[in-house]
Amino acid sequence: MKIGIVCPYSWDVPGGVQFHIRDLAEHLIALGHQVSVLAPADDETPLPPYVVSAGRAVPVPYNGSVARLNFGFLSAARVRRWLHDGTFDVIHIHEPASPSLGLLSCWAAQGPIVATFHTSNPRSRAMIAAYPILQPALEKISARIAVSEYARRTLVEHLGGDAVVIPNGVDVDFFARAEPKAEWQGGTIGFIGRIDEPRKGLPVLMKALPRILAERPGTRLLVAGRGDEEEAVESLPAEMREQVVFLGMVSDEDKARLLRSVDVYVAPNTGGESFGIILVEAMSAGAPVLASDLDAFAQVLDQGGAGELFANEDANALADSAVRLLGDAGRREELRERGSKHVRRFDWSTVGADILSVYETVTTGAAAVATDERSGLRARFGLARD
Repeated sequence: MKIGIVCPYSWDVPGGVQFHIRDLAEHLIALGHQVSVLAPADDETPLPPYVVSAGRAVPVPYNGSVARLNFGFLSAARVRRWLHDGTFDVIHIHEPASPSLGLLSCWAAQGPIVATFHTSNPRSRAMIAAYPILQPALEKISARIAVSEYARRTLVEHLGGDAVVIPNGVDVDFFARAEPKAEWQGGTIGFIGRIDEPRKGLPVLMKALPRILAERPGTRLLVAGRGDEEEAVESLPAEMREQVVFLGMVSDEDKARLLRSVDVYVAPNTGGESFGIILVEAMSAGAPVLASDLDAFAQVLDQGGAGELFANEDANALADSAVRLLGDAGRREELRERGSKHVRRFDWSTVGADILSVYETVTTGAAAVATDERSGLRARFGLARD
């Protein structure tokens, strides 16, 4: 099958949607499909052979974060050229309602279109206001996927229609077989995310850290991600700052090793999450997970069965749970076992098969429509069947 995938966000700035598209493309290629991904990217940026640049993206505030999007005449021209050259059996557009390549592709594409909705934003006035503009494009979509029940709810409330829920995928074995790193072991808490994005929750964790360190003095916090490191620790007493180790941006391999090494992985995110891919990665690596009780996180963690939850934005509750987990090796081992079993439902072997089933459904439907149209023309002009 020839599959075209549209990424709305800049390929050279890592994020959950980009990782999902990358892993999906590579999974499909490994199965023998022909895949091309169109994504915003600087033309000078080295790209995988299956990625085509649609030009540089610009930063736009979006859903409590900063999304790097691509929109305009040049982008539209590149979209049309990519669609023309690709002759795809199916186009898979991610975030078709965002003002980026997804919407441009939805306008320009012909044939079967599958759309995946990642956003969870229950009070988006902008999306409601934009609906009359979006409607003609969205009506061309053959099948809709939402990565979680909360992304599906956002779609239903703002744009109408419905979607099948297929979660983000993870290569579970990649994380499970990673080798722990000795210097990251021994009384360590892990955090991965953009340091200077408040909704990722690092300020909440920093507020909880003094209590954690007071009761578990040897604990270290390992932070992976980009942002202002000095600003991140400025609320901590000076004598505690050396207990925070900043690792900067890490490779996929080092992310897996970090998650395999820590005693507890903490996800203190405060909102705007529709899924929680980092929780799945942490469980895959066998890390006991402690996360804020966002609806999306609770769903990923089986309502607390595969990881512990604390009250969102409550630093005291976070500290209480972290101290208890750090002091209870038995409970941590229980969470490892439960998480490792639960996470198998998110492996690409399952998620990829579900997405392929959607592709096959829309392409089969399109073929049936085309056959009906040809039959109608034959009957109209008295032509014989093939």
